[in-house]
Amino acid sequence: MKLLITIAALTLICLGLAIVYGKYRWEIDTATLRAKLTNGQKTIQPKFYSEDELDGLPEPVKRFFQKVLRNGQPMITAVKLSQQGQFNMKETEAKWNPFTATQVVTTQCPSFDWDARIQIVLGLNAFVHDTYLLGEGSLLASLLGLFTMANVRGGTEANLGELLRFFAETAWYPTALLPSQGVRWEAIDHTSARGTLTDGDTTASLVFSFNAEGLIDTMHAVARYRDKLVAMPWGGRFWEYVVRDGMLIPLQGEVGWEYPEGMKLYFKGRVTEINYEFAS
Repeated sequence: MKLLITIAALTLICLGLAIVYGKYRWEIDTATLRAKLTNGQKTIQPKFYSEDELDGLPEPVKRFFQKVLRNGQPMITAVKLSQQGQFNMKETEAKWNPFTATQVVTTQCPSFDWDARIQIVLGLNAFVHDTYLLGEGSLLASLLGLFTMANVRGGTEANLGELLRFFAETAWYPTALLPSQGVRWEAIDHTSARGTLTDGDTTASLVFSFNAEGLIDTMHAVARYRDKLVAMPWGGRFWEYVVRDGMLIPLQGEVGWEYPEGMKLYFKGRVTEINYEFAS
């Protein structure tokens, strides 16, 4: 009996040490990654939003900017936000796991890093980096920050997928949607428009739909790669808009793959904190 207790105690100690070491190593790698991200920023121009930019834009896009921005709003150069929510780890069934995450975004040039902890079981987390950095997309998932579960880096599919994510989340940093920041807008109808963003060799297009208040309701991509072989319709929606630093942004969102039988969500999250850096 004593032997079993000793073995159990040693096992718990080893697990505890592994958890501490994995967290420590992951945080060092995160700091290195985010230093590269912020060091890659370029000077943003213009430094302030002007309503003159709205001339010639589709009507729903014009209404959106008039609703969420004030004339003279400083351009967003960087964002740091925190999230909590649920992530579906299964492709064929709904198995939702709680997560917390921080995300750093730079708008010039477009880059982000999403650093998440997804709870597998109590006390056991998957660590995830979902990243678009200097034109390259990547996804790294690791159990406890020590054992690799997925590692995808670069290639046309990953680069496009992560640029689509950056573009889809611009509701959180809306000055990045302005024409002066590289977005081209095409009219569709009185409630939707197509936006296109090019970064290097990668071009992402999304259809944004706007609600009765003029705010972004949903976004949709005709195809985003789930892996190197399979591309599927992909999209999501935003709600619970609030004022932050003079801008209207959503706090809640959800994202999923669009199957013929309907949407299958894999992300449901809420922004719990958001801080901006502005051009000056």
